[in-house]
Amino acid sequence: MTDLLVYLPGILAAYAILVVGASSPGPSVALLIGIATSQGRAPAMVATLGIATGSMAINLLTMLGVGLLISQAAWAMTVLRIVGATYLLYLAYGAFRKALDPPTLTSMETQAKSMRRHFVTGFLLQVTNPKAIAFWLSIASIGAVEGATLDVVTLFVLGAFTISFTCHGAWALAMSTRHIRAAYAKGRRWIEAGLGVFFVFAAWKLASSER
Repeated sequence: MTDLLVYLPGILAAYAILVVGASSPGPSVALLIGIATSQGRAPAMVATLGIATGSMAINLLTMLGVGLLISQAAWAMTVLRIVGATYLLYLAYGAFRKALDPPTLTSMETQAKSMRRHFVTGFLLQVTNPKAIAFWLSIASIGAVEGATLDVVTLFVLGAFTISFTCHGAWALAMSTRHIRAAYAKGRRWIEAGLGVFFVFAAWKLASSER
């Protein structure tokens, strides 16, 4: 308990940054809106779990020093930007395809394989986003758990996972309500097209951003 109290101010500061970052609209939120409004709450929450798991993976890698290594290696960051941009373009393609030919809104029935795919989609979107890595590097710069015991580090990682899951899950739940789904059904082409444009813009920003 004494150890935790020593690190508590740094942990709370890191959590405050994380809450703001995880609550802000971005590629992950756009992805959740697309899944929640077209396929329902369960697939969106599975994708949320994938996003939170990806965030936890970056958190762990950052603390192990891998994030710092990537930030110093220009070629590694370039490769990561290209992979992330390519994946965002793939998501944009899916959104534009739905905008041109919207499938029927009866897709609450999802197979186990489909659920796994949603989890992987959320996870890959998060871990291939250089801005997410830069975000966790900024949190790491606070030194919230530097030199802490394993118990404190574990609590910090689990708390960060919970924050990421809760903030992204709030978007998923809000966008899977009946009234919002009904509104989505009316303007689905425009919403899907908007998501596609957003993913293309995000891919361009990732591909063209400086280190």
